[in-house]
Amino acid sequence: MNPASPASRPGRRAVIGALSGIALAAAGAACGSAEPPARRVRPEARRTEAASSAAHRPRRAGRLFLGTYTSQEGGGSGIGLATYDEATGRITGAGTIGGVSDPSYLALHPSGRTLYAVDEREEGGVTAVALSPGGGHEILGTRGTGGAAPCHLSVHPGGKWLLSANYGSGSVAVHPIDASGALGERTDLVRHTAPPPGPGQDGPHAHQIVTSPDGRHVLAVDLGADTVYTYRLDTKAGTLRQVSYARLRPGAGPRHLAFHPSGRFAYLANELDDTVVVCAYDPGSGRLTPGEPQPTGSGGGANYPAQFVVTRKGRFAFLANRGHGSVARYAVERAGARLRLLGTVAVEGDFPRHLALSPSERLLFTANQKSGSVSVFRVDAGTGALRLAGKPFGAPVAVCALPQGPPVGDTGRGSR
Repeated sequence: MNPASPASRPGRRAVIGALSGIALAAAGAACGSAEPPARRVRPEARRTEAASSAAHRPRRAGRLFLGTYTSQEGGGSGIGLATYDEATGRITGAGTIGGVSDPSYLALHPSGRTLYAVDEREEGGVTAVALSPGGGHEILGTRGTGGAAPCHLSVHPGGKWLLSANYGSGSVAVHPIDASGALGERTDLVRHTAPPPGPGQDGPHAHQIVTSPDGRHVLAVDLGADTVYTYRLDTKAGTLRQVSYARLRPGAGPRHLAFHPSGRFAYLANELDDTVVVCAYDPGSGRLTPGEPQPTGSGGGANYPAQFVVTRKGRFAFLANRGHGSVARYAVERAGARLRLLGTVAVEGDFPRHLALSPSERLLFTANQKSGSVSVFRVDAGTGALRLAGKPFGAPVAVCALPQGPPVGDTGRGSR
């Protein structure tokens, strides 16, 4: 079976193979000891020691949330917690949020105070986790998605609705979000029934659901149907109404798209035929018009592109290449209408399934599923060049790496 074939859910996980469990390194607490009475330290030495300690302290520490499969051999025990140093890219483990099953994809509320995770099980669910400024967390509860194996979720920009995609059953769901960040009962569930499945597919397989930049439409990418569906979300009732759909060429296997900041173009990663496509987008109608397939930089070997990210100014786009083990770098030209492949860079890991830019866009993270690791790259703002910021960080069956920026007002000078 094709290692990326979506024909059965177990097949998606079987690509991982036997993995040895790599535990997240717990954040080490500094242990001090009392100074012996006989030892005297000169004031200038104290200042030198303090300066050295400050130099090694993360100057701009952000949070990093890590998705995994808890049911997979060698997988994690929940949502992984870590911090990252904005200056160096260094990741430090900080424990786990337990009690969440197969949290393979994660998303943050626009407020930054709530984290959402899919529960990628046969009876799918979505879980809300409240985050405190001090680093604590509280699970607010889980709601059923009404479908099987949800693998993607996103928060509508207004912050009042959670959208999720059920891969196993080819459907998309909507849940309300209350003032605390907790989820209410599902308000809608739409199954993709037409057009018919693509070649070799047993049915629809919704792989992503995301809102257009202007917030007017919701787009669902279905790998099994070779189709991207466009919906209108009723922001009062929480219901979806289909207004358009775009068909990709048979067997393309569209997986994830990312919008150009202009809102006029979107870039689509096709998992099964190893291509990318620039799509024109009409904000008024929500209609997506796919262009011609383009290369991923894999050179024609076994490769299953996973995800695009686009910089805020729309100058560069990055693509995760599973199989080739790389990130492809593209220059964005003609105001978003064209992608020009600049090259690829190895992730020094295996099967980069997910990638994300830090809020500052100085760092790019890749979650490497088969090697159980997260790679961090420094991003050159002028050229889009990527440079590894050290050795990959061990994380069990890493399938999502979601960075959150340092707290507002954090100057990196420590608490007062």
